Amino acid sequence: MSKRILITGASAGFGKLTADTLLANGHQVVASMRNVASRNQSVAEELKQSGAHVVEIDVTDEQSVNDGVAGVISALGGIDVVVNNAGLGVLGMQEFFTVADFQKLFDVNVFGVQRINRAVLPQMRSAGSGLLIHVTSILGRITFPFYGPYNASKWALEAMAENYRTELSGFGVDSCVVEPGGYPTNFFGSLLQPSDKSREDSYGDFMQVPQQSFEGFEQALAANPAQNPQDVADAILGLIQTPAGERPFRTVVDKMGMGDPIVGYNQQSSQVTHGIYSAFGMEGMLQVQVPSE
Repeated sequence: MSKRILITGASAGFGKLTADTLLANGHQVVASMRNVASRNQSVAEELKQSGAHVVEIDVTDEQSVNDGVAGVISALGGIDVVVNNAGLGVLGMQEFFTVADFQKLFDVNVFGVQRINRAVLPQMRSAGSGLLIHVTSILGRITFPFYGPYNASKWALEAMAENYRTELSGFGVDSCVVEPGGYPTNFFGSLLQPSDKSREDSYGDFMQVPQQSFEGFEQALAANPAQNPQDVADAILGLIQTPAGERPFRTVVDKMGMGDPIVGYNQQSSQVTHGIYSAFGMEGMLQVQVPSE
């Protein structure tokens, strides 16, 4: 059954791949991005030629989000699925990132998701169905050095998605998480660098380690063609096409050696969560309520 799907950050990377994949599978896709008439004009035209609706949305601007979502709902008669994909990465020593750097990152990775969800949820709750997909990261479950602010933002997004899962389940709205590992996309070409360079000398030779670590990871990616970003788009498609009430909350997508341990971690976390909710008689909130036919 065709779904009406809004994807944020659809101009490149996972967002563009997901838009193409969903279109190829017969869904109505709204590809949102910034700079539709300038920097992203060519990709916007390509998506339109493929059958997507393209809309200008800046997730850091509440008016842009509200206007864009309202226009989509009006044009399509509603939104069935949101893929919260827009995101920004970082590289550098955590101490060197200023509060303003953190705010810039969280404005996209966390607050941007909240703006989108707040704009779409009244319509979804009214319809008694819907699906929020949050693209987080394996680094939203564990930390790696030199990605500290990114870790923090994705951990926050994981918590947001979990709370939406429980608070929306009684309204027939699903909240799910997709946790990719590192993939060879343009994501790594636009990493936020720390603004404060004044403390570098005090770290001595260790200042070379973040870049060396990053280059080592890039080499590992190049040596592992199985780490195909299309797998992330396919995982998102799979969640959308799985019936409500049967979708897993967390889906790990990785073939670099981190995926299997995180799957085990997630299973243990799920058991702990279910046990605590059961102790308070709240376990029903962990399962989306599907309207009877």
